[in-house]
Amino acid sequence: MKSKLRKLLLLLIFSQVVLSAQPVLADTGPKPSMEFTFRQESLEDQLTIVSGILYECEQPDCSDASPLKELGPQRFTCDVSSCSATAYGFAPYHKIEIEFSDEETRESNVFETAGFNSRYTVTVRPDDLLVEAQFSLGVVPPLVVLLVACICALIGLGGLAGLTIFLVRRSKKN
Repeated sequence: MKSKLRKLLLLLIFSQVVLSAQPVLADTGPKPSMEFTFRQESLEDQLTIVSGILYECEQPDCSDASPLKELGPQRFTCDVSSCSATAYGFAPYHKIEIEFSDEETRESNVFETAGFNSRYTVTVRPDDLLVEAQFSLGVVPPLVVLLVACICALIGLGGLAGLTIFLVRRSKKN
């Protein structure tokens, strides 16, 4: 009996050690994001992206610019042809600074956050970058799209049911 109790106790201790050694992950749900698609004004030399910085600003002129801090999933990343950002929350104004394969660093105009999932087109010009927001359904949260679709379906079904009742009653009168 003592050996069974001892084995059970050792098993419990062992399971606590193993389970508590697992990392604990917590998520607060979806996070705002930004996607940047680059296009070049001149097609002579195709430039690739080397690195980039997203600056966050509270002032419309970006006089208080500070780089987006890398905290957990919050970060600004670039590959050779595009950049993206995820954050716990974005400031109202931004600008980006991108280093290209021609060893030139270009800075963008100041732009506003376009929505929860913002998409931008960045035009690479000889001396700077022009960032323009793209309108897409990605800006509208999926739950809103689903809600609007359900309301439209209900209105459509209600109209169909009303038309059916009207036609049945009319045919009975004749």
